Amino acid sequence: MFWATLWALVLGFGISGAVQAFVPKTKMQASLGTHRPRAVARAAGYGMVSSSCSYAATAMAKSLFKKGADFVSAMVFMIASTNLVIELGIVMLVLLGWQFMAAEFVGGPIMIVLLALIGGMVLTPRLVSTARRRVARPDAAHDHLAMSGVSEERQAQLEHTALRTKTRSLAAWSDAAAYSVADVTMLRRELVIGYTVAGFLAVLVPVHVWNTLFVHGHGFWTSLENALVGPLIALLSWVCSIGNVPLAAALWNGGISFGGVIAFIFGDLIAMPLIFIYRRFYGTALTVRLVALLYALMATAGLLTEGIFALLGIVPTHRSLTVTSSHLTWDYTTFLNIVFIVIAAAGWWLARHRTRLGGGAGYAIDPVCGMQVRTSDAPARLASGGERHYFCSERCRDHFSHAADHRLRSSELPLHGEP
Repeated sequence: MFWATLWALVLGFGISGAVQAFVPKTKMQASLGTHRPRAVARAAGYGMVSSSCSYAATAMAKSLFKKGADFVSAMVFMIASTNLVIELGIVMLVLLGWQFMAAEFVGGPIMIVLLALIGGMVLTPRLVSTARRRVARPDAAHDHLAMSGVSEERQAQLEHTALRTKTRSLAAWSDAAAYSVADVTMLRRELVIGYTVAGFLAVLVPVHVWNTLFVHGHGFWTSLENALVGPLIALLSWVCSIGNVPLAAALWNGGISFGGVIAFIFGDLIAMPLIFIYRRFYGTALTVRLVALLYALMATAGLLTEGIFALLGIVPTHRSLTVTSSHLTWDYTTFLNIVFIVIAAAGWWLARHRTRLGGGAGYAIDPVCGMQVRTSDAPARLASGGERHYFCSERCRDHFSHAADHRLRSSELPLHGEP
């Protein structure tokens, strides 16, 4: 499965990196103050041109909310950032088929519209106000934009440079390559787990186990049960972002319905690690409602998407997940992989030498996960050892801080034999 999708991964992450580097996002929170149609559309658009990493999307949504964005619009951004991005669609196309790629761009908007319609009723103003006070608490790591070393005016100038000028700049392409490399670095754990677990599931799990998990032969009730089970599997799998697509392929091979697969893929936002992050950001009360709402939206979007595709007569029926042979075959996939491995090597070189090429202005690399972040709107910052560090999320900042404290305590321990 990894070999079949290697070129698609390179293409998807490459496009994502270019979009993140070239599309200006300065002051986006200023236009997301409500969850009216225009604000929701803008939030979805900003999400589509952002990183597909669930952790980064969660951190950015929290940052937008903290800076004044409406909570529902921030959640729309988060959904779009993880479920309406090009790399996810490309991998789904290669591994599952065009119907699944199309379903991503049908079910995602369904989730967003439903969230905009009912989000304000479920996520009540009282809970949102409490959460806003929680995220607005004084935090030394977030106090000063000036810590970035790049002024807000300069950052805006850099972002709004003419697109034609940017695309002709080797420095700008090195920044785009750095985004791609950083996104892969950030998601390496999810990708490894996703492909490995999916391979074992496809080969070792007997059909009768899948038949026990997913009911069959009951018409609408089968579709409903499968759509409800899909996000629950995502919740328990601990795999999010693009890493859950291989798992979706294994589930499809095991007999889950079309809508169940879509609901499972959308379920990356309620994987257990993210639920813990929501609780830390927004508190227990709002997290319980948010997770329950997201679960209902995912299941509903999967069910409605299957219904739409059934009416159009385009629900896929082929379920054979081919486990490729161990020897190299010279088919189109092999040639595409060779071409895109060369492209990936060129992108890695650009990212590695971007400082020499004039890139990197206004950017930093998260020292924990390796993700590239804009210093002006980094979700977390920390001054340590006379240096300023920028992080994609508070999760990475806290991990770095705890590791630094541990190193400091270890260095203060007396040597053996000393008093």
